[in-house]
Amino acid sequence: MSATTKTPIFLTGATGYIGGSILERLLQHPKADSFEITTLVRNAEKGKILESKFGVNVVLGTTEETDKLAALAENAHVVIHTTSADDEPAARAILSGLQRRHAKLGDIPIYIHTSGTGVLSDDAKGEYATETIYSDLNVEQLKAIPPTALHRNVDLPILAADTEGYARTYLVLPSTIYGIAQGALFDAGVSNRHSIQVPYLIRASLDRKRAGVIGKGKSIWPNVHVHDVADLYVLVLDAALASPAKTGHGWEGFYFGENGEHSWYQISRAIGEAFVELGISASPEPTPFTVEEQIKYFGSEELASLYSGTNSRARGERSRSIGWKPRYTTEDLLKSIKPEVVAIKQQLEAAGKA
Repeated sequence: MSATTKTPIFLTGATGYIGGSILERLLQHPKADSFEITTLVRNAEKGKILESKFGVNVVLGTTEETDKLAALAENAHVVIHTTSADDEPAARAILSGLQRRHAKLGDIPIYIHTSGTGVLSDDAKGEYATETIYSDLNVEQLKAIPPTALHRNVDLPILAADTEGYARTYLVLPSTIYGIAQGALFDAGVSNRHSIQVPYLIRASLDRKRAGVIGKGKSIWPNVHVHDVADLYVLVLDAALASPAKTGHGWEGFYFGENGEHSWYQISRAIGEAFVELGISASPEPTPFTVEEQIKYFGSEELASLYSGTNSRARGERSRSIGWKPRYTTEDLLKSIKPEVVAIKQQLEAAGKA
């Protein structure tokens, strides 16, 4: 197939946890030969590996370079943006590029954006579990989310672009992502193997040598394995390319990534049990982070609660309607915590911080 008939795909975050996992699947996709993949990478050495070993087009730069970002989006029929759910200038730059593409070519490009179930979160501070559960099929419920909600400042302009008709937009909303990512990109040292949310708790707990929890740990979040959520992105892409008229987009294009729920107490208790097994702590029972610890480890009380004190309950019914079949469950999340503790402890020791 000649280059002119290939589908140009622009992916951000190829060296990251989610983006690397998606790229891994795009490179192994049955239609990989029909994709022309371009990535924006800040690290020149990783860029060389992506080009030489994986045949990916690399542009050196960052998402802060909005002119560059807009130009790359303009040259792509598909944009998959994974670097940040809260970078409004980057999202608007992508949208401006897609708008120019539409005006120039009449093409209706595909924009798959990474949001997150944090948009559903409350202010529980670990004190209670909510009964409110969101469905990605319930458009009225999704429209009722306040504009002040986390990620909403970015999601709303993207939804507006779909309404205006110059792009078809798809919001993938992962929940607590876990698992140590696997694949050739990770083995080559290009992409990051580790998540953020649970490792934050592990690092804080390692420093205090006792598992910590926000409040009583009663609040609930959904969870999803990194490999399952990467599969979801590719399924959304496949559906958008193959059946654009039949695949929900815009306000009908929310796709929750979840396959089970956990309380934050369960996570902290699993960290505590790993600590006992590894000789770090005498008791598996987590203790509440003090206000001072929340500021020390998370930056503020608000950020501490956001990471592991809020409720965010979701059901990925639209995700499953396009054929998504996640394999990993909450039991796998809890089993994954000890290997994460070991890996993070080794990292800290290697850096001289443990």
